[in-house]
Amino acid sequence: MTPSEFRKYAHDLVDWLAWYLENIESFPVKSRVRPGEVYAGLPEQPPMKAEDFDTIFRDFNEIIMPGMTHWQSPNFFAYFPANTSPPSILAEMITATLGAQCMIWETSPAAAELEERVVNWLRDQMGLPAFFEGVIQDTASTSVLASIITARERITRFDSNEEGLSGCPKLRVYGSTQTHSSVEKGVKIAGLGRKNFIRVRTRNDYSLDPRALEKAINDDLAAGCTPCCVVATIGTTGTTAIDPVREIGEICRRYGVWLHVDGALGGTALLLPEFGHLLQGFEFVDSFVFNPHKWMFTNFDCSVYWVRDAAHLIKTFEILPEYLKTRTRGSVNDYRDWGIPLGRRFRALKLWMVIRSFGIEGLRNRIRDHIGYARKLAVMIEDEPDFELVVRPVLNTVCFRYSPPGIDVKTLNAINESLNHRLNDSGKIYLTHTSLEGRYTLRMVVSQTNVTEEHVMAAWDLIKSEARAAAK
Repeated sequence: MTPSEFRKYAHDLVDWLAWYLENIESFPVKSRVRPGEVYAGLPEQPPMKAEDFDTIFRDFNEIIMPGMTHWQSPNFFAYFPANTSPPSILAEMITATLGAQCMIWETSPAAAELEERVVNWLRDQMGLPAFFEGVIQDTASTSVLASIITARERITRFDSNEEGLSGCPKLRVYGSTQTHSSVEKGVKIAGLGRKNFIRVRTRNDYSLDPRALEKAINDDLAAGCTPCCVVATIGTTGTTAIDPVREIGEICRRYGVWLHVDGALGGTALLLPEFGHLLQGFEFVDSFVFNPHKWMFTNFDCSVYWVRDAAHLIKTFEILPEYLKTRTRGSVNDYRDWGIPLGRRFRALKLWMVIRSFGIEGLRNRIRDHIGYARKLAVMIEDEPDFELVVRPVLNTVCFRYSPPGIDVKTLNAINESLNHRLNDSGKIYLTHTSLEGRYTLRMVVSQTNVTEEHVMAAWDLIKSEARAAAK
């Protein structure tokens, strides 16, 4: 592709991007393709000769687009938000054009120093302790793995990196029954063994029970195991439950256990002063992560990870081959030492552009709106005699189910599962579910970038009509 062709197609593509954002509500939210349909639409062999961009883009529209689920639709209420915004998209275009490999300060000084500045901006605006030093990882899954590995090294005095785990006692990691699956995966990858992830029971609000945690730790000590790491959560995936960080932190301090706080989704709420109570106990926290790519309107991937003691993190992951030795080492942040991958994208640019384009107050206002929509929806659910609010929303997620009186749990589960599929197959909205104490529960996550109260009201009307129509 020549520079002049690139210029033409780039302009055409920007027009298409703007058209897509303007018309996104015209697409079925959830893709309707059948398994294997996209694969069958692609040729068995790649082209041997170059094809023009018009042909390629035509196939994109005809073959690929029907197989896409539209996460940026304001009618997307499933899973968790994976938000974007125009300034973030523009920043990604610049990042792709620069094509910089930002592994160390020397390879792009501006990338390293911008990253340091924006994570400090967020630390201060969220009210996090000043001792936290931050880095941008790809995902919260990578961040929790970094925490587990660093906790492993701290508890073994860095012997496990040198000698392996064969001579170590069993190292235990703890989280609630609502803790994200990435913790279990991290325990496996870190070599601790899946059976050494201890799931602690929750309280009535689905937050981790500190008394049960302390008992599990004491039981493990009595059995000759070594407590290594606890993962608390601010905004669990299922219900956005908030674990009691202070009580958990006090336990971790008594027993010398690393405390990681997963705020992948809910951490964004810390931007709101009225949610400052969530910071209680953060003086005990060793590491904390939240994802701007979930609820802060920044393209995936962008996960901000802070640690109390960056020296422990760096000692855990640093390796210094000859080709990476520089004159500036030690006087700058070489972020490839702050996590698992060597290669690093210029993620700070989009975060910087989003913060500047919205402003902190603009971000806060939109987040407040989302929380307000969720609370209003919860009130309307409670007002309907044939619906049940399963969990009162704390943040942006509403858990409910259709529950006409006189029907047993098993039948209600089947009714709600069928309702969920019908709603999603309609293409008008997209919901997902969780299971709470054996109850099939619908989840409506109200936090897509451009969702409005009107979208929420329309979705609620559709849910009621579909549920009641099927019940007749």
